[in-house]
Amino acid sequence: MKTFAYFLLFLVLAFVVILLAALLGDEGAWYFAWLVGTAMIVLIAAAGAALLDTQEDQAAQAHAAGERAVP
Repeated sequence: MKTFAYFLLFLVLAFVVILLAALLGDEGAWYFAWLVGTAMIVLIAAAGAALLDTQEDQAAQAHAAGERAVP
């Protein structure tokens, strides 16, 4: 049942995307690039934040153990 729900979700999503492409015409490529670019910026920022948190955790563990943190 879960697989069927995913199928229906992606079917509706594909329908919406095709409808938007038909309505937007030549401007569709610009909107697509804007959406992909925005998603990439958000993902890269999230990855950077995760790396920073990991580095801070390692530095705190090294400080608690009395070792020098490796940058």
